[in-house]
Amino acid sequence: MGDEHAEAVRLLWGPHPKPARGPRPTLDLDRIARAAIEIADSEGLAEVSMRRVAAQLGVTKMALYRYVPGKAELVALMVEAAIGPYPPVKVRHSGWREQLEEWAGQLFDVFRRHPWALDATVGPRIMGPAELSWLERAVSALDGTGLSGAERMDAAALLVGHVRGITQQARATGPAGNPEAQLGALLGDLMQAYGERFPALTAALTSAARSHGQDQAWEFGLQRILDGLAALIDRRVR
Repeated sequence: MGDEHAEAVRLLWGPHPKPARGPRPTLDLDRIARAAIEIADSEGLAEVSMRRVAAQLGVTKMALYRYVPGKAELVALMVEAAIGPYPPVKVRHSGWREQLEEWAGQLFDVFRRHPWALDATVGPRIMGPAELSWLERAVSALDGTGLSGAERMDAAALLVGHVRGITQQARATGPAGNPEAQLGALLGDLMQAYGERFPALTAALTSAARSHGQDQAWEFGLQRILDGLAALIDRRVR
């Protein structure tokens, strides 16, 4: 692990030594992360800066730097605090499919509450113990299915991709938007003018409108991913 990640590892994984004497610190990492999250939730990740967070906390920027060396590490702390550890399972599910359905729904709720996290969780990066507990939960749900470790990791990545894709569409339409309904309306207008060039699409849109089949992309995609995993698991256990 390169030196460029050393500070992120220290902040996310600890330990965080406390001074043996002297005045009690006015800040801690959780308070700093929560202040930054508050800004990102209301204004977006681009508006988060060391200066803004310091002002939010009522301290100087130099005081903040004594805890967090820069914005990259600040964003890592924000992601860890916003995602949090995987919630305790209230109902013990026996099947892997039910476990992954619940897991995907929980992750969807996290990104819906904190859409800026979509931008903050792109590419290789250091993850903290809370965020990794989500991956641990998904991979462990597939124990005993006959899938290899790589396949279980890929299954989790596939589900994360679906969660991210639906959340990104929802974010683009605004807090009260319905991305499928908006897309259907726009395509419907185009098909009225140019539908003869796209007969299959026109027929599909007409059918969807009659059956009120809008806003089903989340559930449809999730179930198809799980169906694919079920087919693969069935082949493994035969």
